[in-house]
Amino acid sequence: MRQTKGLTVSQEQVFSDWKEREALAEAMIPLIGKVYRDSNVEVSVFGRSVVNRSVISILKSHRAARMLEHTIMSVHETHPVIEVMQGLKLSNVHVDIGKLAKGYREHANGQTLQAYVAAALAGAVNKGNGKTQTDVVLYGFGRIGRLLARLLIDKTGGGQSLRLRAIVVRKGGDNDLIKRASLLRRDSVHGTFQGTITVDAEQNALIANGNVIKVIYSDSPDSIDYTAYGISNAVVIDNTGKWRDEDGLSLHLRATGVAKVMLTAPGKGIKNIVMGVNQKDILDTDTILSAASCTTNAITPILKALNDKYGVENGHVETVHAYTNDQNLIDNYHKGDRRGRAAGLNMVLTETGAAKAVSKALPELEGKLTGNSIRVPTPNVSMAILNLNLNTAVERDELNDFLRHMALHSDLQKQIDYTDSPEAVSSDFVGSRAAGVVDGLATIATGKKNCVVYIWYDNEYGYSCQVIRMLQHVTKTALPAYPVED
Repeated sequence: MRQTKGLTVSQEQVFSDWKEREALAEAMIPLIGKVYRDSNVEVSVFGRSVVNRSVISILKSHRAARMLEHTIMSVHETHPVIEVMQGLKLSNVHVDIGKLAKGYREHANGQTLQAYVAAALAGAVNKGNGKTQTDVVLYGFGRIGRLLARLLIDKTGGGQSLRLRAIVVRKGGDNDLIKRASLLRRDSVHGTFQGTITVDAEQNALIANGNVIKVIYSDSPDSIDYTAYGISNAVVIDNTGKWRDEDGLSLHLRATGVAKVMLTAPGKGIKNIVMGVNQKDILDTDTILSAASCTTNAITPILKALNDKYGVENGHVETVHAYTNDQNLIDNYHKGDRRGRAAGLNMVLTETGAAKAVSKALPELEGKLTGNSIRVPTPNVSMAILNLNLNTAVERDELNDFLRHMALHSDLQKQIDYTDSPEAVSSDFVGSRAAGVVDGLATIATGKKNCVVYIWYDNEYGYSCQVIRMLQHVTKTALPAYPVED
């Protein structure tokens, strides 16, 4: 090919196209930010949020169309959609501009883009002011607590309907605030905090991206007067796992200024909620709820989809789970079997209650599943293997097509994701917001009534996203999604 300044013509075209798409993505950032800050409109591309994202992140979000929809989606199509949205009086909604652009491409029927988008978003106009604020308190500031803090801080700037007001910990020393700030700022698995964090020793607070977060030192939940910190009717999220039943968790409700309590662990004798599956069980009168476990959240939405479509007769769940803080770093005494052996050096066979816990959210599977777990020497991202006997025979391609569709077009879109990358390994799923990601290339189904489905899940971040979704549901701050799909 003809050479020009060391590049072939085709290379120049590719480079020029990239620069053009890069410029369009850059132009989208202030438009996305404006509707988010002014009107609490969250924007996504095929389920991938593009609020507060970089140019590269926006471009990468468009690649989801190649994987899930087997189609090419470009910022050339989505940029005009976000421009049209600026002229609409949208408020307090979630808008998927990828789906809008694809819908216009396939179903415009002679309409202008302005007319098509306006019609698709007609129900999203003037959905209220979205300024009602719910105070949130994190009781405990470990792995899940710090990720919840990051997620809550990231949401500040829209309707501000959820505000992280305080964290409650036991004081670790004179430099406690500095250490808490450092742990929030830096994370060996999830990377650095996107923003600024400063310590306000006078207020005994951390200031993260403009959010003043009080640090309250206490050894007992019922001894705190949150109103003394300007906090009232708060939702307390207990990340400690110290109390798992109603008697223990009700200690939080005895504190002044607390309205509800959420537990980030399997609960005993209380409602265990898996978002996407049984959130309708939550009543306004419920004051104590559990978000179940990371594994239960990863497998239950997919089990629900499979049971609704094919029927699940019975099955076995095996989890290959990253090691956690409840294991020993080197061999030492541990009250649990096997968990006393060095976590970084061994695969550790242990029990999991996730298989039995599924029935708490999905009663149809009561007594149908068994389960075990193997802890492995990786710090994050786990895998669940569902070996199921179905009521209906199914081929591999049909099963994968169904799960791919569920990941993009169903009510379980936020819970289920899908990949068919031949190179994907566990570290590629760090930061996944889905409860579970189906690995389509690993699916086994041969036209008989049994199948094996492999599910990746970020047992820290993906689970934390599920907790936030549950928090939004409990506080009635979840945004309705548009365009509405059949």
